[in-house]
Amino acid sequence: MYSIFSRKLALLVFSMLALGLLLGGYSRVNAEEAAGVKVAEKEGVGQFLTDGNGMTLYTFAVDEPGKSNCTAECLDKWPPFYVDPAAVVEGCEAGDFSTITREDGSEQTAYKGMPLYYFFNDNNPGDTNGHAVKNVWFVATP
Repeated sequence: MYSIFSRKLALLVFSMLALGLLLGGYSRVNAEEAAGVKVAEKEGVGQFLTDGNGMTLYTFAVDEPGKSNCTAECLDKWPPFYVDPAAVVEGCEAGDFSTITREDGSEQTAYKGMPLYYFFNDNNPGDTNGHAVKNVWFVATP
């Protein structure tokens, strides 16, 4: 009786592991299909753009369409955002997004020509700690 129980238990554990692997693979596929950019809303801020994980995206008032003016130490606090141009965009027009090439040769996603950034002090999805910093950094609005 013990060996039958052991076999059934082993089969159950194996089945659960196999199911977990299958579902884990399914989740990865869905994550790859997830939005590269979404629209979020927050009281006091209104609607703003986030990456697919809900992290807020910002624009820099000193930038020019198609050109980032955030360089050197600026990038320590405002890392550039880039997403594959084929990523799904939820809540706004895909045609409003483009890719610019920064002076260092790296790529950065732009919304209506304006480069998009993260803020180093946003730790959780929906944080908007960079909004209105020095009156030149603002959440990217759709």
